Amino acid sequence: MAKKPSDPVIQQVLTEQNQAHETRQKIFRSLENLLNRPVVSFFTSFRYPVMIEDDDADMLEGILQKMDLSDGLVVMISSPGGDGLAAERIVNVLRNYSGSNDYYIIAPGKAKSAASMICFGASKIIMGATSELGPIDPQLTTVEEGRVKRFSVYNIVKSYDDLFSRAVKEQGNLQPYLQQLANYDEREIKEFRAALSLSEDIAFGHLHPE
Repeated sequence: MAKKPSDPVIQQVLTEQNQAHETRQKIFRSLENLLNRPVVSFFTSFRYPVMIEDDDADMLEGILQKMDLSDGLVVMISSPGGDGLAAERIVNVLRNYSGSNDYYIIAPGKAKSAASMICFGASKIIMGATSELGPIDPQLTTVEEGRVKRFSVYNIVKSYDDLFSRAVKEQGNLQPYLQQLANYDEREIKEFRAALSLSEDIAFGHLHPE
């Protein structure tokens, strides 16, 4: 039998560097044989500003409609997060299209924020020794002096509450507290509280009962 020619080493390296689909096919087949369920990957970039959004739920639904999910499914996820309401839709899509009414999650690296919410909806989460889930509180993204900065909404609300509490207890000079409180917009604080409450409701509401 003639030996099957293989790709030149440089071609294999370039294929892996570009993360071409064929480099992952063998791994996916092995996982499907091991877990007895089809595997779907869902990745969003940690480098570019691409977050989980409502369109992702539509995209996943379109893919799942064409698959045999009678035995359930596995989702391999890697994402810095995104919109909590989109995560809720994705959980509902995954459960409703699964023939077993549940799904497994594989988190090979990082699944943060809204991606963590999607993990919480699974009946089984498979992680490695260095895999990470993250806090589910919303993040505020700002650009200061050309640099992108992200702040925890929970920490913003907590710092406002702490500062306000200290001001109420102060019996002397209130001016330093008033100056610092002027940096906060009370309307934004109310919006932040609502966003935190929504994230909590989604996370706890979709935790798998098992």
